[in-house]
Order: sequence, then C-alpha cells, then structure tokens
Amino acid sequence: MELTGKQKRYLRSEAHHIDAIFQIGKSGINQNMITQIDETLEKRELIKIHILQNNLDDKKELAEALSTATNSHLVQLIGSMIILYRESEENKQIELP
Repeated sequence: MELTGKQKRYLRSEAHHIDAIFQIGKSGINQNMITQIDETLEKRELIKIHILQNNLDDKKELAEALSTATNSHLVQLIGSMIILYRESEENKQIELP
C-alpha cells in the first residue's frame, strides 16, 4: 500500500510534535540500528530519525535504505530529519484519513 498525499500530510502534522528517537552518525546505519528502529516502529508507528552533520552519506539514500530495511513508508525527508511510518500489527494507534 502506498500512502496518498492526504495521508502523508496528516502524518507530517502528527510527527511535528514528536522528538527524534534515533540519530545517524558518521558510522552510518548498521543491522543493530535497523532492528531497534523496526521494534520502535511496531510500538509507535511514526518516528523521527535525525541525521547528524558528521554523516557524509547521501540523505536520500539513507532514508530509502532505512525505509526498505524496516518495510516502512518514508513520509518525509526534510533537512536532516527522516520521518518513517509503518502500521503496527498489535498496537494500532494512528488512524489514517
């Protein structure tokens, strides 16, 4: 399922008030980080990830790699902030329009 523009707008407004939970530093992303993000998405559904300035990787590639690895939707990549969404199987909290 692909998110519609209206759903992405809604998720961006929901994400505005939450803080970044993960940070990607100069070492990039690893399997342990992917596992933690995967578990957090199951609990929260919507998360923010901050890319630190010392990371020299392409931000768009990082966002797409995380989205693919965690089987989630990339809601937005703005500046150094990634917003990911994945519908929870057990803890459904967000009702999409």
